[in-house]
Order: sequence, then structure tokens, then C-alpha cells
Amino acid sequence: MRLASPILKRFIYPALAKTGQLRHRSGAGPAIVTYHGVLPRGYVVRDRNADWSMVRPESLRQQLGLLKKHYRIITPGQFLAWCEGETDLPPNSVLITCDDGMQTAVTEMMPLLADMNLSGLFFVTEQALLNQASMLWHEELYLMLLTAPERISLHLPSLGIDEYASGRMEKRDLWWKLIHELSKFESVQRSRLIDIVSWQIHVKPNWKDAYAEDPVLQSRFFTLNLQETRALLEAGMSIGAHSLSHPILSQASSDLAWREIAESKHRIEQALRSRVWAMAYPFGDIGSVGLREVGMVERAGYSCAFVNFGGGFGAPQNIFAMQRVHVTGDMSLSEFEAHVSGLHRSLRQRFFQKLPTLAAAA
Repeated sequence: MRLASPILKRFIYPALAKTGQLRHRSGAGPAIVTYHGVLPRGYVVRDRNADWSMVRPESLRQQLGLLKKHYRIITPGQFLAWCEGETDLPPNSVLITCDDGMQTAVTEMMPLLADMNLSGLFFVTEQALLNQASMLWHEELYLMLLTAPERISLHLPSLGIDEYASGRMEKRDLWWKLIHELSKFESVQRSRLIDIVSWQIHVKPNWKDAYAEDPVLQSRFFTLNLQETRALLEAGMSIGAHSLSHPILSQASSDLAWREIAESKHRIEQALRSRVWAMAYPFGDIGSVGLREVGMVERAGYSCAFVNFGGGFGAPQNIFAMQRVHVTGDMSLSEFEAHVSGLHRSLRQRFFQKLPTLAAAA
């Protein structure tokens, strides 16, 4: 698929989109797209790995415009009614979702949705229920590693980590290993371990000040606070759970995974006085979600849940593992539509690489 992707992106997808052929591929059930935030105006990308899942405001406007013109963008309420068997959905239905609860959900995405008379389903962690905004721990950890000296060493016997890293690629590999290991701990203990990482790699205690004091950087890297989360709800958006603290749930013990899933629903409902009926699995790739997590979500009382792979029309419909199109910053408009149509997923499954199943990950 990697070798064929440039041909698909540059020639085949644009040709199909131009002729309108992609719009005739709708299948049973809706297509679901998910964003992870919008890059604030004036933001300069300094590390592509840090920002690859964020889209520019102009790209978001183009994508929503395409969906509104050629498809049927449904409300979260319509989707919920379909999930619970109360109604059918019109052909070519598309649901808009957004994960992580970053500040640009309010500053960039919400105004655009409101301007186009649309609504979306936003997934937040417990951090979005606090009075003060903060960074998601996995993003904080990555920025910390980038801030550290070029060559670092880390000795954490309790995590099975004893290694050196030099340069961005090695630091990113170390970051991903740390995410897997730190996901095994509840948030307070995880924060203590991150403090140890900070000390060992010689990062200054005030390194985050540059992000907190710059309005553009704060908008990019900080989460919503409670007032901003309520503003989303008041603007007609729906709020779902994204776990308490955004770990890789498959790495957590059963007790910890259950708390992350069930308590997030309870705490958001308490804080917002609004029903929480949907869950988006943190990270959402096949390695982070298994049958255990799917069963827990159903037992916790959610009506549906979402993963971040596959997606598009014709995707398999497990109501507690609904596949979504994960929109990235490097997607062209024709590539975006190829994903929504389900063509990209179909080609990958048929000719290149079959998508794994949740059963294989359990």
C-alpha cells in the first residue's frame, strides 16, 4: 500500500473525485469522520510528528463544505437514535466527531460548525472538567523529549527501560515505548514517573512556561477547561467520553481500564448534567482496543463506541467499535473523500493489507 499510495493520492483519487464516482459508493450505515483538533491561526509547524493529526482551518472548511454539498451530515442525536434502533438514516449519512478536547475545539472548530449550521460529537477526558487547562500527558511527554538535550539516557527499572536516544526519530521511538509502559499506571503515579523522566533527561522545571504564556501555543497544546466544555454543549454540540486520562486501555489492568471507561462517563455526566452515551477509545488503533475493552464499554452503559481505523461507507458495524476515518493534516480533499467513500479501506483490504480484527487483538 505504501508504494501505491502516491499514485492513488496524486492521480486516481483526484480523477475519481472530479467525475463524482466516489459519491456513488455509499453503503449501509453512516460514514464517521474524526478530527483531533485544528491548528490555530498563526501556528508554525516545527515537528510534523507532533502535528500530523491536526488540520488547518481552511482544510476543515473545505472538507465540511464537500460533505455538506454532496452528503448528508447528521446530528449526534440522529446517530444516537439510529444506534438505539429508533430510526433509519438517510443515504450518504456522515457523522462528524472530534477527539481529545483541545482548546481549538472551541476557538476554531465550533464556530465553523455553527456557521455552517452543523453539529458534532466531541470526546473529552477528565481534564476538560477542570477549571484550569492543561496538557494531555502523552503530548507533554513528547514535547519534553524534544526540549531535552540532543542525546538523552533514561533508566527506569520499574518500566523495563534502560536506554539512550539521540535525535528525533530515536526520541519518538522511546516516547511510544514510554506511552505503552506508563499506560499501566493510574494518572497520579504516572505523573510522578513523568517527573522522574523530566529529571533524568535534564529538562528545566519551567519548560512548559513557553507554551502556557504564548496564546497560539496554548491553544494548540492545552485542553479545554470546564467553562469551555460547557460552551460546546451550549452551542448545540454533544459530549462523549475519551476515558479519564487517555491511556492505552489494552495496556492497563482490568480494574484500571474499567475505571477509565466507567468513571469517565459518570464524571462528565455529573459535571455537565448531560447524558454521555458515546465513548471514543484513546489512541483508537487496533493495538489499543480489544474485546475486553469493547465488553467494558457496553457494560458501563454506553450506547456506542468508536475506534480510529478503517471507516467510510461500508465499514463493518460493531456498535461498540464503530470504525472512523481518521482525518490527518496531510490529506488532500480528494483523498479525504476517498476515505469517506470507503474506497481507500476497500483497496487496502482487497489488494494490500487486510485490516486486523478486534478478536485478534484481544
